[in-house]
Amino acid sequence: MFTGIIEGLGIIKNISKEKDNLHLTISANFTDELQIDQSVAHNGICLTVVAISKDCFTVTAIKETIQKTAIGSYQVGDAVNLERAMRLGDRLDGHIVQGHVDETGVCTAIVEQNGSTIFSFSYASKMNNITIEKGSITVNGVSLTVVGSKENEFSVAIIPYTLAHTTFQNLKINDVVNLEFDVIGKYVSRLNALRQ
Repeated sequence: MFTGIIEGLGIIKNISKEKDNLHLTISANFTDELQIDQSVAHNGICLTVVAISKDCFTVTAIKETIQKTAIGSYQVGDAVNLERAMRLGDRLDGHIVQGHVDETGVCTAIVEQNGSTIFSFSYASKMNNITIEKGSITVNGVSLTVVGSKENEFSVAIIPYTLAHTTFQNLKINDVVNLEFDVIGKYVSRLNALRQ
């Protein structure tokens, strides 16, 4: 379980393939606090720490993760948003995030607007995923509030601090991002579909 509040940026140092699996080695400033078997969200993807060496740790993504997320397009040198699993009793500063990416989306517009930056995204959902105005959405692991919601499209407003401390600083139009929709909204949408 996560909150969508990013702890820091990690840098991918190595990527290797083993059968259908992808191993990513990442440097992070809190590597010395990690343990084997811990969960860490990488751009919103919950992955298990399988090895630790000096200031780097390694995680493994299986075939399903590679197919449903943007992880297969990552390259050595890329930055990723990192968040360790929340501890019971911590403040929930973002929203309830599972670290289970629902689908990918594409950045369609970036507009500076009076001190904030508006990022727009589209997604081709066949899973009845929805957003609502002022609802929660996770983009590359970052907990955000929807400021514009249309069918298969939404926008978010990024404050300068978030822009400077997450991978939003590197995001470009047409980049693919990981999306996790609000868990409560997903249950409501699913229940609605069952009643029809």
